[in-house]
Amino acid sequence: MKKALLIVDIQYDFLPGGSLAVAEGDEIIPFVIDLIHQEAHYELIVATQDWHPPDHGSFASAHPGGKPFEMGELSGLEQVLWPDHCVQGEEGARVHRDMLHQMIKITETGQRTLIIKKGQQVEVDSYSAFFDNARRHDTGLHRALQSYEIKEIDIVGLAFDYCVKFTALDAASLGYDTTVLLQGTRSVDPATVEATIRELESAGVRCRS
Repeated sequence: MKKALLIVDIQYDFLPGGSLAVAEGDEIIPFVIDLIHQEAHYELIVATQDWHPPDHGSFASAHPGGKPFEMGELSGLEQVLWPDHCVQGEEGARVHRDMLHQMIKITETGQRTLIIKKGQQVEVDSYSAFFDNARRHDTGLHRALQSYEIKEIDIVGLAFDYCVKFTALDAASLGYDTTVLLQGTRSVDPATVEATIRELESAGVRCRS
């Protein structure tokens, strides 16, 4: 079966020094680059990119009195209010340069690659690489995978307890044979790792070290 590698949100704002840094997030980059080098295993390599407008509704700054990491509401859904992050066109929204360089390099050998932007609607957040949190918009990723007859997906990236988790749950719900490679992900809250693994496995997602 044809397989894709899905690399979720390895962007500077999610790495040490970024506005929404995931602890040890930079430690996964050599592993992810090694996966990219194993291009023969994958029909398609996809990187996702959080790409928020400056006034995105998930930002605490968009809510009077809102504080980062407290709970609020957005589009009728519970919403973690985040620090401003991955704002369109800013340095923090860029995909990590070494990873992007490797993706560009392998396209020269004929490898298919794709970058999917998400989180562009002001009124709703988008953790999953497939849909926004209210499932009102899709990113086009599912159609792209179908066009390449992809049946299996390996997922890595940031963060395990948010965007990786919801991407994997959606992938499984859409019928893909889905695996999260734990060596290639880290959590916003490391205390949630075991609970996240249980949630994913109960939905049919494999979590492999």
